Amino acid sequence: MKNLLIICSLFASLSVAAQFGNFNRNSPWDASWICVPDAGENAPGLYLFRKTIDIKSVPGQFEIYVSADNRYKLYVNEVLVSIGSAQGDLGHWNYEALDIAPFLKTGENIVSAKVWNEGNLRPVSQFSFRTGFLLQGTNDETKQLNTNETWKCLEDKSYTPLRQSVRGYYAAGAGDKVDMNLAVKGWNSVDFDDSGWEKAKPVFERQVRGMGFMARGGWSLTPSILPPMELTYQRLASTRKTENVSVPSSFPAKKTKITVPANTTATILLDQAYLTNAYPTLIFSGGKNSTLVITYAEGLYNEAGAKDNRNEIEGKTISGRQDTVISDGSQNQEFTSLNWRTYRYVELKAETDDLPLVIEDFYGTFTGYPLEMNAKLVSDIDELNTIMEIGWRTARLCAVDTYMDCPYYERLQYIGDTRIQIMITYYNSGDDRLPKNAINLFDNSRQKDGYTLSRYPDTQNQVIPTYSLWHVSTLYDYLMHGKDNTFLKTKLLGSRQILNYFISYIAEDGSLKNVPGWNFTDWVPDWRMGVAPMAEDGSSALMDLQLLLALQSAVILERSEGSEEFAVLYEKIARSLEQTIRDKYWDESRKLFADTPLKDKFSQHANSLAILAGLATESTAFEMGKLMLSDTTLAPASIYFKYYLHLALAKAGLGDNYLNWLDIWRKNIDLGLTTWGETSEVETTRSDCHAWGSSPNVEFFRIVLG
Repeated sequence: MKNLLIICSLFASLSVAAQFGNFNRNSPWDASWICVPDAGENAPGLYLFRKTIDIKSVPGQFEIYVSADNRYKLYVNEVLVSIGSAQGDLGHWNYEALDIAPFLKTGENIVSAKVWNEGNLRPVSQFSFRTGFLLQGTNDETKQLNTNETWKCLEDKSYTPLRQSVRGYYAAGAGDKVDMNLAVKGWNSVDFDDSGWEKAKPVFERQVRGMGFMARGGWSLTPSILPPMELTYQRLASTRKTENVSVPSSFPAKKTKITVPANTTATILLDQAYLTNAYPTLIFSGGKNSTLVITYAEGLYNEAGAKDNRNEIEGKTISGRQDTVISDGSQNQEFTSLNWRTYRYVELKAETDDLPLVIEDFYGTFTGYPLEMNAKLVSDIDELNTIMEIGWRTARLCAVDTYMDCPYYERLQYIGDTRIQIMITYYNSGDDRLPKNAINLFDNSRQKDGYTLSRYPDTQNQVIPTYSLWHVSTLYDYLMHGKDNTFLKTKLLGSRQILNYFISYIAEDGSLKNVPGWNFTDWVPDWRMGVAPMAEDGSSALMDLQLLLALQSAVILERSEGSEEFAVLYEKIARSLEQTIRDKYWDESRKLFADTPLKDKFSQHANSLAILAGLATESTAFEMGKLMLSDTTLAPASIYFKYYLHLALAKAGLGDNYLNWLDIWRKNIDLGLTTWGETSEVETTRSDCHAWGSSPNVEFFRIVLG
């Protein structure tokens, strides 16, 4: 995978933050969106574009903007230089800015792009208008690359998006099925003969957001604020199991040839030793019409459908996301997935025909947002170092061009998860670009009534009202830890609209009632779909408490920006809501807040939020905290909501005991996980990688070190 490896060392020279001469991003662009003639607008497919230019002398800079729908890989002289575009929506479609001068040479140069559309199998997070590719130069010299009919193009018939069969809810898109008999080899080289290719068809001039073109439909372009994603060569660690093939002990840690005999079905189970996100690359030779199926998994399953200890493989089987490749019989064929995969375990299954197949190599190229660990925890307690390491790995795997709940199953940026992930970024890295990107996306998701969607980008418009309230708290977190107050000021209107929506559901008794949507709080076994108990009239302590916390955050936000009138308004509503909560939910006999006015159900959740909202005196909070730890009748917080539980216990004066509260993290370690599982039921949890569980990476500094 020469192209992908070269860029690992050169990507650092590209900067999306560069200022490109005198070119105004908002001035009229000369480039057009282009497509392959006669290709279906939204049909699944892989499309190749190329253009040759002559460079008399290599310039110091050669700056361009590039975008595509659904996604693209851009090459200069066969070297991969950009992958994109960063996720957004049609009203905020990202283009990437890059300087390709380091990849140019004197004489003929070939600039080429691979663009794909997964059709109705595309990820839930992937918006799409139609298949298209756009490249715009920033000056007279670079504009020779502008996309128009001078580009050549072809549909690559070797590719078909592959429907996935995955246990549990899955939303992360298709696999790749590639028939090498139909592949276009050498298509991105200067010497390739493209005389048989068609001229690209312009379908649309570009639209820059804010220039009055929204009524026409299509993409409204905006510059991505993110840097290029990291790409790092990464070999797998070991072979764990084989069937019908001999595998040298050096494979896959080192490049090693493996021959699969003719008329054989062989399997090789590989172990990365830890979970990763990577572009897998398979190099193989011979074996005309052999079929290779690559299966990726976080862990293996026993007969009962549980994963149990992730290090153990005996009596277990692999299932999950797959790619399929058919050999054309030639030498050194190469497959790299269009998008990255998540795996600890990889099974290579080869079914040969009348000729043997040689596996030349298999490796990955790690990818992710280029977060750097800038915090340092010095401890002689090995367990703490292990928890930090696993937490950081989990956080990194759940951060690419957006934060995401999990990299394997969904790749969706949920507000509830993201609030915690952003805090990890603040405390461990200090880089606020991905947090700003997340806040922008959530703000863009607001509906006409004012509330945000639960996750974004999201083509299904899921609504979790409680997450919309957490968004206001996320803005407060940015005020405390972010770097750009001007940016924050632009988000106050959204915060006000969210609060106005919820305030409209306050009933005469002062309590929130019957807010539409999935009012998820936490994955508690006894709560249906994670929804906290509600009274028959639709009231709930958890809903009231979250609104109260959002109002309290908004008071500080508004006051910090000089909007005293809004601060006073929210203070007034908050004071009224505080009294309502005390009157409706406080149980004097149990010295705890109940989940409903009937006072028959209690949880760690309601009492955590009550303490965080300041509804208990110091002494009362201390006693509540002790009960929250000792009373087993309380609905327990999962690994996710322990973020709020632990904050509340620390505020109640019990923070010195924090290291005694980490049993669920210890259980993850004992069961061989290298990232934190989605739920507290570690043996059976769907996802092995949910960064909402990485809260110790914050609390080691905030609670333990103070």
